[in-house]
Amino acid sequence: MTLGRASQQLDLLDPVSRFCAETLAANSIYAFLHDHRDRLFPDSLFADLFAQVGRRSVPPSVVATVMVLQRLEGLSDREAVDRFAFDVRWRYAAGAGGWDGASRAGFAHTVLVDMRERLRRSANPDRIFEVALAAAREAGLLGRRRVLDSTPLYDAVATMDTITLIRSAVRGLLTAAGRDLAIELRAVLTSGDDYASTAKPVVDWDDKTAREALIDSRARDGYALLAALDGRKKLPEAVTEAMRLVATVLGQDLETGDDGVLRIARKVAADRVISTVDPQARHGHKTSHRGFDGYKGHIAVDPDSEIITATEVTAGNTGDAGPAAGLIADLTTPASDQDTPRADAAVYGDSAYGAGEVLERLHTAGIDAKTKVQPPVAPRGKFTKDQFTIDLAAGTVTCPNQVTIAIRPITGHDRHAGKADFGRACTDCPLRTQCTESKTGRQITISRWETHLTTARTRQTDPAWRADYRATRPKVERKIAHLMRRRHGGRRARMRGLLRVAADFKLLAAATNLARLATLNLTGSSQLGRAHA
Repeated sequence: MTLGRASQQLDLLDPVSRFCAETLAANSIYAFLHDHRDRLFPDSLFADLFAQVGRRSVPPSVVATVMVLQRLEGLSDREAVDRFAFDVRWRYAAGAGGWDGASRAGFAHTVLVDMRERLRRSANPDRIFEVALAAAREAGLLGRRRVLDSTPLYDAVATMDTITLIRSAVRGLLTAAGRDLAIELRAVLTSGDDYASTAKPVVDWDDKTAREALIDSRARDGYALLAALDGRKKLPEAVTEAMRLVATVLGQDLETGDDGVLRIARKVAADRVISTVDPQARHGHKTSHRGFDGYKGHIAVDPDSEIITATEVTAGNTGDAGPAAGLIADLTTPASDQDTPRADAAVYGDSAYGAGEVLERLHTAGIDAKTKVQPPVAPRGKFTKDQFTIDLAAGTVTCPNQVTIAIRPITGHDRHAGKADFGRACTDCPLRTQCTESKTGRQITISRWETHLTTARTRQTDPAWRADYRATRPKVERKIAHLMRRRHGGRRARMRGLLRVAADFKLLAAATNLARLATLNLTGSSQLGRAHA
């Protein structure tokens, strides 16, 4: 398919263009895209996605505009192309004009599917987001402060129970095996299940023995398939992936009892697969009382302009501190070897970003850490860690009873650097009941990042620090509300798989940024500049 190009000669007498030019607000996203589409999304920006032969594609500048509006309004592909065909605002934004002549033609919803896939496979899949961010940068909207936060993205599939997971994984392996290999594999199945239906087997679900027999028989089918394929070389990649999924599903939920029967384990695997349709989705917790299934969307926002500067998507069970490095890469990575971080750089975040590794990264980069750090806690009102005097220079810890113990180094641990064991000193201590209930006495663990954590806890007690935090941090929550205001494609993911969900979330951020530029009424070319240059 060769590159289609949008017409640069718009009919000034076209009734649609004239009507929209006269009635749309100057800061409307439709007017903004109409004025700047050629600079933001020139067809040449997408030239690498198309070959030099074949029928012409729908002009990529038109498709990109439709994709942006689709994400803003939370529409499906079919709804988006329908909107383009009949909504004058969409046609005005895309430069399509009215319905006279060739301009009346719309396009199939599969064009959007194809465009997303071409972008995903390209060397620069995030170019729409980068163009929007470059436009904000050239307009002078990006400073050196960032606010970080995350939000749940509910997966687009149903969470499966154990028996459904096992049967689905086995069915997937038999399907991936192909006709000849599948016939061979079916010969080792002993449960009598043909795995053709997605419905649960008929069984008395109130009968515990029947339930256990069902799980045991299907699990043994899974293990038999893995044994039959074990050691074989040159298996197709699809079969290998299906084998991994079967092994993961069997290993995460089952355990063998003393009687040799495979039963559902009374535990939850740390990285449990919750669906064979989307194996990368996970159980997540936004708070200790609020769980969800799917992914987490992470964003960094410039608090002054409210422009989203970076996004990442992770599995739902990933902590917020992990993606922080990628979200602030524009602050920590100099543009050239001669550049150094400016002193005015700052990062704001709640206590999820107050981890020691994040504080160390910010300190190393010379960035002011405006992230909250959780205070130490102790069970049932006992003495907390901050009531002990920790002298890192002397390598000692002094307890509230003024007993000083040397810090014993810990080697080979990622997070802990040392430990002070009060042991015998606790035996006759008059404050023991206020300190510990352990028979071996109180222990104080020293983090690898103890200095950064202690400094951060001290700083956040300063009234000026707290006032700045309270004035700045909530802005990211408002931006997340903008992203999530549409359930379809907002809170609820439209795609399956981490890469596709991440690309869709970044496109949503790009559309939100363009809407923000329109709201700021940056309509002059001198303000916006040539964003793609």
